[in-house]
Amino acid sequence: MPDTQSNDDAYANGAYIVGAADYPGRWEELAHDWRMHENTAGRARLNLTYGEAPRQQFDLFLPECRPEGTLIFIHGGYWRAFDNKSWSHLARGAQVRGWAVAMPSYTLCPEVSIADITQEICKALHHIAGMTKGPIALAGHSAGGHLVARMLCQDVELAPDVAARLVKVTPISPLSDLRPLVDTAMNDDFTMDGDAAWAESPLRETAPRNVPMTCWVGGDERPAFIDQARWLAEAWNQELVVDPDLHHFNVIDGLADGNSSLTKTVLGFQPRI
Repeated sequence: MPDTQSNDDAYANGAYIVGAADYPGRWEELAHDWRMHENTAGRARLNLTYGEAPRQQFDLFLPECRPEGTLIFIHGGYWRAFDNKSWSHLARGAQVRGWAVAMPSYTLCPEVSIADITQEICKALHHIAGMTKGPIALAGHSAGGHLVARMLCQDVELAPDVAARLVKVTPISPLSDLRPLVDTAMNDDFTMDGDAAWAESPLRETAPRNVPMTCWVGGDERPAFIDQARWLAEAWNQELVVDPDLHHFNVIDGLADGNSSLTKTVLGFQPRI
């Protein structure tokens, strides 16, 4: 008999998205084409390193003008899949608006824990801040949404000068309370108990860093993801945007468009949904 206590179905995305299996290949193709286009134009700095581990690398995409600031985008994949190379095309929207875009990879579970990944993103943030100037915006999707929200938690040690440069954080379809994931098959890779899950949950933070944040989620996502975004927005008294008719896989598409409400929000403009 199935385990009626399992949260596997609640946090399953692909099973509820038409054509879900086609998305990874499509992302790869779009990302490759944009990466090659920008590399040929001299606006891409590829395979830069922020640490010694094999996946501690990032790509940096530059605008045609002097950068207004730097957006750091953290990819999703339940901390178990993907790398930065699947999302290069999503840099376009911010580039068009004059921002540089850094896209790091990170070591995946089960090789490391989610807590370790949080520290890798902190390390990447400091490294990217050290080679750029001006304001820094953070955006992340799904597991990446969790990771950018963690950068506002006080137990993550940010250098004061780096923290002062943060101007906007946008967790997109974030996971803010990891405790439900303990009761999923994925926890074979996470190996979390309830205490470890709560320790890595942004929702636990009662006094986050004072940086404007917008939680963004698709209106057609699984109810669990809408709840997770709402919980964080309410707990931190921040803005929640439910983007109508979008699901977990296409909610990020707007990042490729400089005129989209998502891109404007990520860079600190007022969203218009």
